[in-house]
Amino acid sequence: MTTQTTAPKTSGGVAGDRSAGLIGVPAHLGRALATGGGLLTVVSTFLAWTWTAEFPGDLTVYGYPGGLQVLVLIAGALTTVFGLASYGVRGLRWLVPAGADAALKFAALAAFATTWYTVIAISAQLGGLVNLEPGAYVAAAATLIAFLGSLALPFERPEPDPFDPDDTGWEQFKHTSGNNWQTVKAAFASGTPRPLRALPSYVEILIIVAVLAVALLVFTYGIGTEYDELFVGFLITAGLGFAALNKAGLIARATQITSRHTNITVCGAFIAAACFPFTQTDDQYATLGVYILIFATVALGLNIVVGLAGLLDLGYVAFLGVGAYAASMVSGSPSSPFDLHLPFWAAVLVGAAASLVFGVLIGAPTLRLRGDYLAIVTLGFGEIFRITANNLDGTSGPDVTNGSNGISSIPDLKILGFDLGVQHDIGGFSIGRFANYFFLMLIITAVVVLVFRRSGDSRIGRAWVAIREDETAALAMGINGFRVKLIAFAVGATLAGLAGTVQAHVTYTVTPEQYLFAGTTPPNSAFLLAAVVLGGMGTIAGPLIGASLLFLIPNKLQFLGDYQLFAFGLALVLLMRFRPEGLIANRRRKLEFHEEAEAPTTLSKTGA
Repeated sequence: MTTQTTAPKTSGGVAGDRSAGLIGVPAHLGRALATGGGLLTVVSTFLAWTWTAEFPGDLTVYGYPGGLQVLVLIAGALTTVFGLASYGVRGLRWLVPAGADAALKFAALAAFATTWYTVIAISAQLGGLVNLEPGAYVAAAATLIAFLGSLALPFERPEPDPFDPDDTGWEQFKHTSGNNWQTVKAAFASGTPRPLRALPSYVEILIIVAVLAVALLVFTYGIGTEYDELFVGFLITAGLGFAALNKAGLIARATQITSRHTNITVCGAFIAAACFPFTQTDDQYATLGVYILIFATVALGLNIVVGLAGLLDLGYVAFLGVGAYAASMVSGSPSSPFDLHLPFWAAVLVGAAASLVFGVLIGAPTLRLRGDYLAIVTLGFGEIFRITANNLDGTSGPDVTNGSNGISSIPDLKILGFDLGVQHDIGGFSIGRFANYFFLMLIITAVVVLVFRRSGDSRIGRAWVAIREDETAALAMGINGFRVKLIAFAVGATLAGLAGTVQAHVTYTVTPEQYLFAGTTPPNSAFLLAAVVLGGMGTIAGPLIGASLLFLIPNKLQFLGDYQLFAFGLALVLLMRFRPEGLIANRRRKLEFHEEAEAPTTLSKTGA
């Protein structure tokens, strides 16, 4: 029996033109609408959007954008620039090495989404559209026109899959929806960036400096958003704006340049991070900064276990707790059962050594397991640690950890006579307590990055990758799988304990409830694993960026109340659906998840 398949019929016009846009508007008119709409959007931000200052940001001023208007101004400027670049304007072609049309669509979408979110927020908060001034209407119309115009830009439509005429109505609907979705994806797809010609070394270094300066500016702006509406608008603009830059090919260009000067990029990134406290007027956001660094450092340690060695560890936060408890007990706390007050370097060694010992003790009997069985055992270890620390209170067991009250009143660190607990004035800048710990954590993060890079590039690092890709094949090639995995477990535990020693002094108190498997606030094992997977397994920048986002976003979404975790989880699901390899993915994982991607000519040891 022969099954007949039928290709969908197409009539003339847009449906039959394989290079037409998504809407039936001539391409030249759509390009003009998108570019002109972007320019009008920029102009609208200099108009008043509401008559009252009750809406945050004071959008009542003419000639001076404020609050969310600044974000719309940036998105509108991107739309205008990419629109002009799509015309081939001299001096702008370098901005779109992968083509301008896809970048223009995402930039127009960023302006449209941010503007309409602002208009809706004003109307909802102030009680109706009557509270809008002409500037808001102009911005809404301009962004809508720009976005619709961008959808008229031509693209290469994929050939629709033929369908079986015997399919039911529901199957035909799914088939049609799938074809339509492929068409939409093709509309927002970009081309391959043009080859990057060789530039003088000093020019490439200046480009790296500019990229790091922009990254510092974006991070500082995001962490310093003063009200909820501004942070949501920042997420919309930053996310879609980054997508526009990526579609334009600028992110790929920056990646190529930074890969040629890896050491300079890493050093420059730490210098840029060190400048962060000097951009703040008080210690408020330095608090977030130091907690982000603690979380990111622990996530990078977990990346050795999960990202390089491929071992699923669901109880990793326990090693952070072991280091914190060990350091707090020898740092002069009155709640400690030991009458010891060791200097900082000794406390660090104690915390790291304690985590190392626990890592070896837990790993030795369990690392012969694989996959889900290993994950269950590590999850059990994490819970056993928390319950044991809770019971060592002198009643249910020996008085070691002070039970649920934990080790409290942990004194601030003093390093070479420099008290990290008091404010210091350096070069006219006031450096508060959390800024002091921020600099300390930055040094520890640098040590962890160095360990990760050196171990990943070593013989043992190649063995980790071999175990991750195929343990049976690695064993057949003569790799001692148990020893290699135990080393990964021990190194990861040591790095977590190193961060735990600083966390104990930053928080003043160490309690068992800080080290849960899952909770609303990081660090916990679930958030740490999410940071590694979200950021990009096996990379350095991935877990650092993933941890920063996973700590910052829940902190800023507290206004959602009971819906906070729902919104956060929904965002993670969408990200994993559309970018399963993570934000910063190596080439190997990108090829695993995107078979249509072009295979590179060579792959390094870690696939980066």
